[in-house]
Amino acid sequence: MWFVKWLVFGAITGAVCGLVGVAFHICIDLATATRHASEWLLYLLPFGGLMIVGMYHLVGLHHDPGTNLVLASIQAKGHIPVRMAPLIFIGSVLTHLFGGSSGREGAALQIGGSLGEALGRLFGLKNTDINIIVICGMSAVFAALFGTPIAAVVFSMEVITIGVIHYSAFVPSIVSASVAYGIAQKLQISDAAYPALLSPELSVFVFLKVIVMAILCGLVSILFCVAMHQSMQLYRKYIPNDYIRIFVGGCLVILLTLLAGTRIYNGHGADMILLAVSGGDCPTFAFLLKILFTAVTLGAGFKGGEIVPSLFVGATLGNAAAPLIGLDPALGAAIGMIALFCGVVNCPLAAVIFSVELFGHECMLLFCVACAVSYVFSGYYGLYTSQKIMYDKLHPQYINTRSK
Repeated sequence: MWFVKWLVFGAITGAVCGLVGVAFHICIDLATATRHASEWLLYLLPFGGLMIVGMYHLVGLHHDPGTNLVLASIQAKGHIPVRMAPLIFIGSVLTHLFGGSSGREGAALQIGGSLGEALGRLFGLKNTDINIIVICGMSAVFAALFGTPIAAVVFSMEVITIGVIHYSAFVPSIVSASVAYGIAQKLQISDAAYPALLSPELSVFVFLKVIVMAILCGLVSILFCVAMHQSMQLYRKYIPNDYIRIFVGGCLVILLTLLAGTRIYNGHGADMILLAVSGGDCPTFAFLLKILFTAVTLGAGFKGGEIVPSLFVGATLGNAAAPLIGLDPALGAAIGMIALFCGVVNCPLAAVIFSVELFGHECMLLFCVACAVSYVFSGYYGLYTSQKIMYDKLHPQYINTRSK
């Protein structure tokens, strides 16, 4: 009965969340294309921010904990309001339309978690089963958006408590993610196709170069996480009013864009990621500017997520650093992208699977090494402060602490 129940509930969750994920993907793409065609929209970013804050206040969400609430709910410490799904959907689209620097996965996790809990309540599930269906929702929307269903499942199970994987959600989540992925493929919705990588001839020197790259990514992942958290704290400390804060943040993004003299740091930056992993020339300090743009945007209260910007940071960092240590720029960008993703989310298994689904299996061993090293050198920092690190990264010791 358990198996049949979760085949049914997982499929329903995958269908609902998959369709919403497809709609979200289409809307983000339309918003991005519209912004590219009408560059003057950037100057409306502060007013778009006022719309976002007003929308959240209108429904009574004066303090939005975002993805942290989803993780906390699975840890049996919170409730995800169903109104979070449309709010983060619309807020993220507005942020991308007007040129804020943000991603999509934070919205994906919030949309999926919110819809998953709503479906669980509708089905009359008990609390422990609702935790499972929330993970199903997260997996489904992530799979529909990124086209990586296996990584979506492992990430959703791994990200909640580092050191303890929620295997009870494995069967339901793979059903949900498969259905959502199938819907996205049927409707011809897909993310950018990354080039398959060919492994260089393996040697001690190649592994040493990958280790150096991974150490660098682990350290930059700390910088990325600190920038995200500190920006929010500084904004709230000096500009406590939500409306003024987001308006000022929008003005700062405009100023930064004018100073940079380019629009490549606005939006999610998927084009730059593709350029980097294809071996193209990227600005040397693009990774630092993307961190700055994203921190200024999300810290002010704009919506979206941090993971796609982290992929941008890792890919451009790897592309720029690879020639300095004798690696191919495309391979360096791919390793940087995956290693930095691993560092900011503390999910090495999901990161390795993500690399295979994006780039093929030829360089899997190199990605494994990079993720292992980055995971250690990123310390106890992470994007989500509700994320629990149950076991020490260096010793088989129970610590039960939260990521910084």
